[in-house]
Order: sequence, then C-alpha cells, then structure tokens
Amino acid sequence: MTGARTPTDSAPAGQVRPPGNRSVAVGVLAATVLLLAAQAVSGSSARLVLLLVFVPALLAGLGTLAQTVAAAIWVTGVIVVSSLVFPTPSVAGRALTLVGVVLAQTVGVLLCARRLRRDRELFRMRQTAVALQRQLLRPLPAPTRHALLHGRYRPVEEDALVGGDLYDIADTPYGTRVLVGDVQGKGLPAIGAGFAVLGAFREAAFRDPALTAVALALENAVTRHNAYAAQSGEDERFVTATVFGLDGGSAVQAVNCGHLAPYLLGDGEPGTVPLDAGVPLGLAELAGEVRAVQRFELAEGDTLLLVTDGVTEAADAEGVFYPIDRRLRELPDRSPDALAGAVEEDVRRHSHGPLRDDLTILALRRTPASDRPGGNGRTPGSVRPNADGRSPNAS
Repeated sequence: MTGARTPTDSAPAGQVRPPGNRSVAVGVLAATVLLLAAQAVSGSSARLVLLLVFVPALLAGLGTLAQTVAAAIWVTGVIVVSSLVFPTPSVAGRALTLVGVVLAQTVGVLLCARRLRRDRELFRMRQTAVALQRQLLRPLPAPTRHALLHGRYRPVEEDALVGGDLYDIADTPYGTRVLVGDVQGKGLPAIGAGFAVLGAFREAAFRDPALTAVALALENAVTRHNAYAAQSGEDERFVTATVFGLDGGSAVQAVNCGHLAPYLLGDGEPGTVPLDAGVPLGLAELAGEVRAVQRFELAEGDTLLLVTDGVTEAADAEGVFYPIDRRLRELPDRSPDALAGAVEEDVRRHSHGPLRDDLTILALRRTPASDRPGGNGRTPGSVRPNADGRSPNAS
C-alpha cells in the first residue's frame, strides 16, 4: 500500500487531505501484528483476527479509494491465511465467515467510493459559490489613481465569503469613489440587498458626475429590491451606506445614508469625521429627505478608517461594546496595511469569541502625488468635477 498518491486520490485544495499511504500501511500492519499476536496467545479458539474487518471501514470514512481497496484485500488475505493456520472444526462455519468478510470489505469499498463522489460534488458546488461570491466584493488591497484601500472583511456565517456588509472602490472619470455599507440583518440572508446596492454603485459611479446622483441610484436599487422581496414573500431591508468621492485635491466629498461616521487618523488625535448621518437607503422616501454632499479634508499621509457595526457593537462578556475611540489612540502603527488587521485582532480580543455580526474594516489613504499617473492624479482624457461634484460639461 505504499507508493505515490495518484491525482484522483488526492483531495482538492480546501478539503481535508486523507492520511498518507505510508501512515496507512504502518497502521494496518501494526493492527495485523497486534491482533495475530493476541490470537496466538489466546489460543486457536480465539478469532481476534476478525476484528481487522473494521480497518477498511475506518478508511472508508477517512482515506482514499485506493487505500480502502488495498486494506480490504490485505485484511481478506490475512483472515484467509489465519483460517488455514487456525482452522475451525466446522467447514461450513469457516466458509460462512469468509463470505461475511468479503461482503464486509465490499461494502466498505462501495461506501468509500460513494463518500468520495459526494465530496467531489460538494467541492464543485462550493467552488461555484466561491466564484460567484468573489464577483460581489473586490479583493483587497485595491489601488486607484487617487487612493489605496486596505481592509479586512469577515462574514459572520461560517464558510461564507460574503455577508451583509458591502464595500467597493471605483476609479471613474470623476475621481475615485468609495462605498461602504451594511445591510439590515446579517450573513447570507442579507446578500440580495447588498448585491443590488453594489450593482447600482458600479454603474452609477461611472455614469453620474454628481455624488448625490450616485446615492439616488443606490436608493432606487434598494427600493426595487424591496419591491421584489415583498412580491416573493421575503423580508424588506434597508441599507446604511456612505459614498465618498476623492480626486487630486485634499477635499473629500461624502454622502452619508445613515452609516457610521468614519474615523480620521492623522498627526493628531484620531477622531470621527463630523458627517450628518441622514437616513438609510430604502427609507428616504418615507422620511422625505434630500441627500446632500458633505466635505472634509483628507491630507496626504492621513488615513480614513471605515467600519461597520460589527466593530463598534462587538461586546465582551459583560456586554461592553468595543471602545474604538480609545483603542485607536493606543494603536502604534497607523499605516493602512497594518491598521485594519490590528483593529480586527483587537476586536476579537475584546469580544473573547467568534464574531456575532459581519465585520468590515477599511483603511483608505490618498495615493501620493508622485505615484499618480502624469503626476497630477489624472489620466489623459479624464474629467475632473467641480466643487459641487458635477462635471464641467454637465448641464
């Protein structure tokens, strides 16, 4: 049973690999020697060697098909030889025992083949789900002409890659636009509304020169999603989100739709950016609110930290929420590549256990002027918006 593992026997990436051939061979031989020795000491009437039939059954649940077949052949041969060396008085009983052993080994091999076939089907299904989910969220870090986005994204659902939190960054003719949001609810049930918002953002960010128009497109997307959800008997949801716009200057435009205020980390003490919260996406019509652009400064070298309530509402054993304001002041390294990871580790230490909500931590920093294409942060032919967020050619 030794030798190289064939490609068909190896486990696909992401699955638990079966035991090695050498380990299986040593284990089977050790069990054989132990049982034969015990049988020899106990006398010919003891049939302890029959306990070897459980070895292929164990491999059927853990090992490869080749390992199970090899073990079944080995066990059958050992029992046949043992029955000849220590024969039973009844020939019919001996034959019946051998038939039962062969049937047991055959069943073990068939069960192993069935398990491996099911594992391959589950693996293909998971890979399909992974490919679909990876289309929803952009891999991090994500650089653009004007900004670099680092971060951590952790859905609360086990084995899921996407949950109720959402983010995106787009390098558009109107500058870099960034979205962070949180769907009402958590985990897999919230993916539908999140996908609607992401799809609308990826279209409107390139189409609409005004940031308020982008926010309106997101609002309409959530409204349409809720209409479909109501027709199919699913829950309607609202989405908190903030859309940011950056260009080559130091000013950042923002339209906040009920999301948590971002944190600004610069040379001084970190603190929240004073943005009016507004109402979440999906509720603007009920509130009669008109979205407005707000502005703040993000100097080169400063970091803008964007989080969801999976961070701010992470509670310890006594129900105390994560004190993000105080902890940010204590972090020694505020570089974007280290900041998100440090905050995540600190949140996990505070909560002392698994996540109770989707968690998103994004660190946004301006691209240095020297690293931008052409040195001015714009590629040839790009359009730079005016201070009100509109293109110079927009009516």
